[in-house]
Amino acid sequence: MNGHNKSNSHPDLINILLEDGLENAIPKISELLMNAAMLLERIGHIGANPNERNVEGRNGYANGFKPRSYQTALGKLQLQIPQVRESETPFHTSLLEQGSRSDRALKSAIATMYIEGVSTRRVTKIMEKLCGFQVSSTQVSKLTMELDTEFEKWRSRPLPGIIYLTLDATFYKVRIDGTVRDCATLIAIGTRRDDGKRMILGVSCALSEAEVHWREFANSLRERGIGIPDLVTSDAHTGLRAALKACFSATPWQRCQFHLQQNAQQYVTKQDLKSKVAADIATIFNADDRPHAEIRLAGFVKTYSETQPKLAEWAEGNLPEGFAIFSLPEEHRKKTRTSNACETLNSQIKRRTRVVGLFPNEDSLLRLVTAVLIEISETWETGKAYLKLS
Repeated sequence: MNGHNKSNSHPDLINILLEDGLENAIPKISELLMNAAMLLERIGHIGANPNERNVEGRNGYANGFKPRSYQTALGKLQLQIPQVRESETPFHTSLLEQGSRSDRALKSAIATMYIEGVSTRRVTKIMEKLCGFQVSSTQVSKLTMELDTEFEKWRSRPLPGIIYLTLDATFYKVRIDGTVRDCATLIAIGTRRDDGKRMILGVSCALSEAEVHWREFANSLRERGIGIPDLVTSDAHTGLRAALKACFSATPWQRCQFHLQQNAQQYVTKQDLKSKVAADIATIFNADDRPHAEIRLAGFVKTYSETQPKLAEWAEGNLPEGFAIFSLPEEHRKKTRTSNACETLNSQIKRRTRVVGLFPNEDSLLRLVTAVLIEISETWETGKAYLKLS
């Protein structure tokens, strides 16, 4: 037996990939992930974290690890099986259950490489080295086709009624006919009308005209069942406003207050004024209701009309687009007045896409983005409510 507590601080998985290459790295990464997963299973079985001694109702104690070689399609893995003593029920890790484990591991490895944009030919070559037997390109293509089918089912699945809708767009580099182009990726987040939980409604990648792309995306959300939201929040993306008028004409539009704050800075000509302007705009947005916000806006325009005339003119025409939230219950305003939730999603996606860099086509981009969004949405939908609805 090894010691009671084994450190679970693992080497950086990305470093393993960089140092060992994909062929050698996958078995090592599998070892790390399986060992970490089994540790978590033991914690759940016992009902106490490591070094927690006085826990009522605990089911036994950690009792070190038992080394075991484990043969998979990825090669032989050296695992550390957690042991438990003084437990009322035996501890068995689910990762070593009987069944077609090797087949699942093989499919998982192929899926991972496929999602990250590795070519079918490259995947086939790697899998032959990992498995020790020939893997045909037809087998790889069949598995990747199954994956794309599952992703498309998720993107076109029926949706529940949505009370608040948030939309955003970002751009990724894609190679099209030998030319590098920006591909727009549209994402929609919704708060469910029945329980207040968030979910990712859909994603679309295209090189089409902005308005056409937004209109098709918005139409697909409506056709899949979200109903008429009480509010749509977004930045002023090109073509989006026209698409919203066509698809959600009965829904008020809330322009993202965070982006309005950022846009305002472009019209401030003196550096030492920027922080004051930002604070004054925040005061407008934090008003108790719309009438008070309009009074504060009028005062803002009057204050800056002589010293910053372009700022005053821009504010008078644009800041009211951030006032739609005043029609909502006060407790809902903070989480609906910006599109920052989509911005956060995009940052998570870009951490993954950075490994790929330049995508070979729109499909490979859509595939990776979809894979990331499915994981995040499942976490949201099984977690706590985002908003408390009466």
